[in-house]
Amino acid sequence: MKVVINNSYGGFRVNDDVAEKLGIDPYTVERDNIKLITLIEFGIGCNSWLSDLRVVEIPDDATDYEITEYDGRESVIYVLDGKIHHLEM
Repeated sequence: MKVVINNSYGGFRVNDDVAEKLGIDPYTVERDNIKLITLIEFGIGCNSWLSDLRVVEIPDDATDYEITEYDGRESVIYVLDGKIHHLEM
């Protein structure tokens, strides 16, 4: 499964042009939004002035995941085979 996280201090936010074109809220877009993931993977500028959005992949058979943040910089914690894994950029 692919999800979008912010790789810089400041906070998650999609730039206004992309948010308007996709019809999404720039702050609360679903992190597994396939349109957003595709744009980022194709190198289309989706970052706001305070974000560095990246696509990360967690195993499809992960039973749960959570996006955590420290001062806006995010990482993913997921559960696979009963074990907790931490994914950072």
